[in-house]
Formats: sequence, structure tokens, C-alpha cells
Amino acid sequence: MAREIEDLIADVRTGSGKGAARQARREGFVPGIVYGDKQEPVAIQMNYNTLLKRLRQGRFLSTLFNLKVAGQPDVHVVCRGVQRDVVKDLPTHVDFMRLHDDSRINLFIHVTFINHDAAPGLKRGGTLTVVRPEVELEVLASDIPSEIVVDLTGKTFGDVIHIEDVTLPNGAKPTIDRNFVIANITAPSGLVAEE
Repeated sequence: MAREIEDLIADVRTGSGKGAARQARREGFVPGIVYGDKQEPVAIQMNYNTLLKRLRQGRFLSTLFNLKVAGQPDVHVVCRGVQRDVVKDLPTHVDFMRLHDDSRINLFIHVTFINHDAAPGLKRGGTLTVVRPEVELEVLASDIPSEIVVDLTGKTFGDVIHIEDVTLPNGAKPTIDRNFVIANITAPSGLVAEE
């Protein structure tokens, strides 16, 4: 269930502060920083088009990357924030946190619903109301799941799917201690009116 670790390529950014960051942006790069793991922060820059393409694929903040920086050892990182231009909504800065394989981290993991055809409530015109399209889990850095799968087989009107009803990947646990709702199946309004 864990994903293949994807490579990200970056260069060390010379200089620091606003001037160096603006210079990097003029040259077609997005400035960034890599921090954590009891090491000194490293200023980096990434190719703008490559980063934008990867951001548009989705789930950028919940993916473990293998960061390759010239002249430095490869390091596993997870993105902790992308600053964007307030008008154009394009990336202007990116923050990465270093991780060991045995590090535990909180990430939002996408929820996927399967077997819609096997849910009597949906076949009879009901609606699947998704309360949480993503769930925050505490996971091992070496085993970040790509998604949480919810099976809708046998679900009918009024059924509520809680986090405890879902089989979570090994080593993953919710960051919230209560049994919160992920989704429910509601009856069509015509059926409710007849009753």
C-alpha cells in the first residue's frame, strides 16, 4: 500500500534573504528550505515548471520524496508548506522537512470509496455524503499510505461510516481520539417525503 518514493531534484541556493529569493524566481526557480533531523537548514531552489507540474498532480503535502541536491547526500523529505502568490496562486516558496524511515509524522491521507454498485442505498437513489475527503493520520515515514479505502458494500440509507469502521494501514492511527464520521448515505428527498 505504500507508494514508491519519488525523486525531487533541487540545487543549493547561494545567499539568503529576500534578494536571493527574488533572484532565484527571476531565473525560473522556486526558492525553498530543507530543515529538521537535528541538522542545519539548507537553502535550495527547484525548477519552477517541474514543481508546478508536480503540485498539479495533487497530494503533494502527503507524499514522501527523495530529495536529490547536488553535492549532498539524498534525503527523505515531506513538504510542510507551499507559499503561493496571492493573485496568481502560483508557488513562490516551498518548505521541506527531513525524515528518517522510523520517524512518525502527521499527514492528511485521501479517502477513496469503492463498490458503489454493491451499496443498496446508492442503487436505490441515495446519496453518499462525504464528510471528510481526507483524514489526518499519524504514520511512519517509511510507510506512508497512498489512500484510505472505504468499502461501501451493503451500505444502505442512514448508514454512517466512522473511522473505526475503516481498516487503516499498518502503523497508522488517527490524530483525533474520537470515533469521527467519514461519510454517510442519505435517502433521496422523494423517498423521505413519501414516508
